[in-house]
Amino acid sequence: MNFPATLFAAEWLWLCWLILAIVVVYCVRMVLREDWRWLCDTRHTHAFLGALVCLAVMWGLKAGVKPGLNLHLIGATLLTLMADAPLAILGLLLVLAGITLNGQADWQSYALNGLVMCVLPVISSRVLMHWLERRLPAHFFVYIFVGAFFNAALSILLLGAVTNGLMLASGAYTLDLLLEEYTLFFLLLAFSEAWLTGIVITGMVVYRPQWVVSFQDSLYISNK
Repeated sequence: MNFPATLFAAEWLWLCWLILAIVVVYCVRMVLREDWRWLCDTRHTHAFLGALVCLAVMWGLKAGVKPGLNLHLIGATLLTLMADAPLAILGLLLVLAGITLNGQADWQSYALNGLVMCVLPVISSRVLMHWLERRLPAHFFVYIFVGAFFNAALSILLLGAVTNGLMLASGAYTLDLLLEEYTLFFLLLAFSEAWLTGIVITGMVVYRPQWVVSFQDSLYISNK
């Protein structure tokens, strides 16, 4: 994660900028069409911006031994449950811009980092939530353990698989090095991400359910 630009060909980076621009335009249109009403409520605005500040701090606390081979919590599932996918993607891109301005990532690889660390885990989280809503019982514990805990862990494991694939495809590192020094640590990161997301979402839906756009008392609690 936080890929250095020097590890990838310029063509890759330009292609990522093009794809990210399309994603951002789509997300902005969706927010203006639907999510802006939720965000205009000052209670929601404060909660969302507060979440972004906390995530910026978490992204700055990373561990790694080689360029590009670092690990940190993402918070994509948490933000997706709070604000839905388009707003979550834009929010995480702001977090990434913040750490990039702070010198912790390269501007040249901003689009690549954004697609992998922001767009990918948010889409993964939203797809699983869509499946949960259609296939599983609408129950509080299903929402917490599948929608938050398992969802967050899965997003990190997917992120790890894509990260390793990109490193191999670019020729930056060998498979043996990745397996020995990087890949297995995603299991620990997935557990940490799941635990943090589950705890925070549980606290929100109990004490401030209005902050979580994906949670409805009438659906997950009433008459259960």
